[in-house]
Order: sequence, then C-alpha cells, then structure tokens
Amino acid sequence: MPEITATVAVDAMGGDHAPSVVIKGVAAALADDQSLAVLLVGPDEIVSPHATERCRPVPASEVIAMDEHPASAVRQKKDSSIVVGCKAVRDGRADAFFSAGSTGACMAAATLGMGRIPGVSRPAIAAVIPGAAGPTVLLDVGANADVKADMLVQFALMGRAYSRTVLCVAEPRVGLLNIGEEETKGSLLAQEAHALMRGIPGFIGNVEGRDVPAGTVDVVVTDGFTGNVTLKVLEGLSKVLFSEIRAAVSETAVSRLAAVAIAPSLRRLKGRLDPDAYGGAPLLGVNGVCLIGHGSSNARAIHSGVATAARAARGRLTSAIQEGITPVDA
Repeated sequence: MPEITATVAVDAMGGDHAPSVVIKGVAAALADDQSLAVLLVGPDEIVSPHATERCRPVPASEVIAMDEHPASAVRQKKDSSIVVGCKAVRDGRADAFFSAGSTGACMAAATLGMGRIPGVSRPAIAAVIPGAAGPTVLLDVGANADVKADMLVQFALMGRAYSRTVLCVAEPRVGLLNIGEEETKGSLLAQEAHALMRGIPGFIGNVEGRDVPAGTVDVVVTDGFTGNVTLKVLEGLSKVLFSEIRAAVSETAVSRLAAVAIAPSLRRLKGRLDPDAYGGAPLLGVNGVCLIGHGSSNARAIHSGVATAARAARGRLTSAIQEGITPVDA
C-alpha cells in the first residue's frame, strides 16, 4: 500500500444530494489518489458499509440541516457530522475537512473547533473564479460583511498563500476591488486599504469588477458583502450565457447541424469555466484546512473538493498563512 500523505475528514451528510453523491465522490477521489485516506463522517448505518483500508467510517449521530441557525446548531449538535469532522482536524486525526453542508455551520464549527491561526483577526471565505487567463481567488465572499482596512490586508496575504499552495501560482498578483484604478477612487475604506496594501508582495493596485473573470490578477480582495454579490452575479451570468448558447444553437436545422460540429469545443469551454473543478470555497484563517462545497454539489464536485483539501494539506496551507500573516487587533 502506498504511503498515506493526506487524510481528509469528509461530511457524508453535507449537501442537497447527500449521502449518495458524497460517497460516489469520495470513491472517485480515493481511486484517483492512492496516497489519500478519508474519514467518512456520518450516521453509523450510512458510513460503516463503505469502510475500506483507506476509507475509515467515523460515526456521528446528528446532522445539521441547511435551514438551521448555524451557530446554535453547532453548539447544540456536538455529535453532528460537521462538528465531529472539524474536531478530527483539531485532534490531528485528519489533515483537512470537507463538507458540502451548511456554509454557516462549517464556518462556526471550524472557528470554534479548530480555532483561528494566531494573529488572524477574522477568517475569510475564498472562491476560485475560473477565467480566460486562469483562476482568480476572490475573498471575502460572505464571512465578513463589515471589515476594517487592516483586515483586507490579511485577506490579501491569506489569498496569496492559497494561490501559491493550491493553485501553484509562483508569485500571485493581488488587486483591491474598487470602482476605478486610481488609488483615490472608492470609499474611505478602500482608500485606506489601498495605502496599507502597498507593502504586500505582488500588490498591483485597484482592480474593477470586469477584472475578476478576466484574470487580470491572481487574488482579488474585498469585503464579504461586495464579494458575495460579485460571486452571485458571476454565477448567475454564467448560467444565463450557457442557457442562451444552448437556445441559440437549437433554433434552426442549420444551427443544430453547426452545434454538432462545435460541441467538442463547447464542452472544453464549459470544463475550463466549471467552478466544480476547483472543489469549493476554502475557509482561510482557521487553524486547519477547511473546504466548503456548494450545497448542490454533484459527485464530480465532491471528488474535486476532497482532492483540493488534500492538496491544501500537503502544501501546508495553514503554515503558509501563519508564516505570512500580519497580526490585527480583533
């Protein structure tokens, strides 16, 4: 048996289509990576039948539903699959945690269970945005609606660490999301953040919304409110565009014939722009690797999420963030 280099705790009950797609995704990840092991966390009757040499069941009698209040559920359901999975990382039994369950519950469980990296003021959720020039890390996308300028500096440092260790970008370029490129543009928060971020390696200045999908920079930094709106607009636009393309190529007999010819190219395009390939949103700043998948994740997305979590653990993401972080008062 190959040496195990990463163990990922996986929430078997996370997502709209759990546990079936989670189990399929885990099986695919294990088949693809012989140096990977998984702790499959969930009700014993669900996880135990899937025990193998590299997939160890970890019983958890409770499940946190998507519509439950995240913090209350984490405190009340201490034997839930999310809480137990995060504790496995804290206790050193796993190197990373992945769940497609409640984002809020994952954030609360990871923050309470793993704690924050020393010096980190607020953990941030990052999203990897596929683009023409390569993927862009956008953060924060929802954890912190209200921020201080020095928190944005920390987000930039954490985003750079993720870009280097997981996306293999040697020297990530960092941009501050704003309404113009000039350093005097935007809110007082943006102007203050711009001044503070000048000392960050790779900082190129302000970028605008159009630069996010264009891949102008490798890391885009903003507050959680703006980041979440940006992410949702991009997701919605992507769905509309592909829907319109499908409608356009099926309008007439000629267009349907042309669609057959360009189908391989469209499939490759969709593959390049598919966010499922990047495995979910990392919660950066907690003292352990935590990756949160979309609630509607299919088996491919689960596979990618587990693989990405393992890659982050092998790249020592937590240590990379800790080494580069600038302490900020909470």
